[in-house]
Order: sequence, then C-alpha cells, then structure tokens
Amino acid sequence: MGYPTRFRYTKEHEWVDLEGKRAKVGITQHAQSELGDVVFVELPSIGKVVKKGDGLATVESVKAVSDVYAPVSGKVVEANAPLDAAPDTINKDPHGAGWLVVLEVADPAEVEGLLDAAAYERFLAEG
Repeated sequence: MGYPTRFRYTKEHEWVDLEGKRAKVGITQHAQSELGDVVFVELPSIGKVVKKGDGLATVESVKAVSDVYAPVSGKVVEANAPLDAAPDTINKDPHGAGWLVVLEVADPAEVEGLLDAAAYERFLAEG
C-alpha cells in the first residue's frame, strides 16, 4: 500500500495532512486494517484544546476499542460528523473521507518531527 506522501505519520498510526495552520487528522490504512470493521467513533467537541500525545478520539471496532492520540498540539475546529452515521467510512477510505478532525495547529513545526511516508512504511516493515 502506498501512503500519501504529503501526509506525516505517527508510530501510533495516525496521519496528519497540514495545510497552513490547519491539520486534518485520521488513522492510517494499517490501523484500520488491524482494527477490523469500525462500528463506532467518538469524536472530540469543537473547541477542545489538545497537546501532542493527548487522547483525541476513540475508534471502536468489532475487535477492539482504540484511542487516537493528537499527533500535534492544537484546537479542534472541525469534526467529521458523517462518521456518526457511517463509521465504516474509516475502513473504506481511511486517508480520505474517513478523516476524524481538523486541528488549528499551535506549532506547525511539530509536524516536521513526524514520520514521512517512506519512514512510516519502513516502520511498518520492521514490525
């Protein structure tokens, strides 16, 4: 699987797509594959302020409940409300329509500390 090269990735399997000071955040193809069929998503409220590494959302599948951590610090300015009715969108399109939130990033330089696509794929290969 080729991971989008413009995204940055965490070792906890979140992705970030930074545009200016706004970052769209979701879980990776690998994460959704490991979780299995997603049946519920708990998204944060608009305005919630998170620090890098804080719990951001919860994704529940038929196999497990998994926390999603903030890959960067910022404020939640948008949540993907359609996931309430169709959480399986995360399985179908994890790097597109299955995004979770948009953060207004406090420090865009934090994104530079994340893995690029090639480094994330090497991390996965190392297991």
